[in-house]
Amino acid sequence: MTKGPGPAPTTPQELIGGIGTSDGRATGQETLRGGQAWSRRLRRNQRLRIADVDGRACVSALFYNARNPLERYNMPDTLKAQFTAFLTAGRVLYSDMGRVLCSIVADDCGWHDTITGVGHAADGRARFGQGSYQALRNGFYRNGRENLLVELGKHGLGKRDVVANVNFFTRVSVGDDGTLTYVAGNSRAGAAVELRFEMDTLVVLSTTPHPLDPAPEYRPGAVALTVSDGPPAPADDPCRLSRPENGRGFALTAAYNAEIEGLS
Repeated sequence: MTKGPGPAPTTPQELIGGIGTSDGRATGQETLRGGQAWSRRLRRNQRLRIADVDGRACVSALFYNARNPLERYNMPDTLKAQFTAFLTAGRVLYSDMGRVLCSIVADDCGWHDTITGVGHAADGRARFGQGSYQALRNGFYRNGRENLLVELGKHGLGKRDVVANVNFFTRVSVGDDGTLTYVAGNSRAGAAVELRFEMDTLVVLSTTPHPLDPAPEYRPGAVALTVSDGPPAPADDPCRLSRPENGRGFALTAAYNAEIEGLS
């Protein structure tokens, strides 16, 4: 008799253990509680797996060329090159120089918001109240923009380097009149997205509430992160082949990586 699936993972440790890695070699694992920020330089061909711990995650993300952060994620080019308004498996994140920063090689969620940005301090106060450090200490209310700025500052970047971001695990629909509507229940506990980096990339994350989430309480969700090593994209990689433009983007990226290696 074939056994049915076991119980769903309920702790960050179980989520990390169940995620696995593309080649079985995890190089780093950690859990970000709701409201935290995180940044790291990831090498070409490394993977970052992000798992939604309790089904409430919103992970606002920015991406930069780790060797030259003047090159960074470009939302308009990413969307128009792939004829899409959202991200999921098989799609890539383009830089403003037409190169591929990373590819989405696996996705249990199916829709990741690209168009609505992050919350500001004033937004948070209007929705949740003051939530100051003086009153709540480490539980104080954080917002996406300030979190991203804190992490960017660690790498010599600042306000002028904040661009349109990705919001992993969230979905926003656009009505015929242009109205934006937050779609509740887009993610679930244990859902994960895995990124493969096609060039050395600085990744900046914030686990703060989505600006359109109507939840009346400040209760951002936690995520489990796994960094692993892996092989480069093969010739028949779905991300490479999903659009003709992606093939050209991978070729530009390969030429850049070869140039960088030649100069090292």
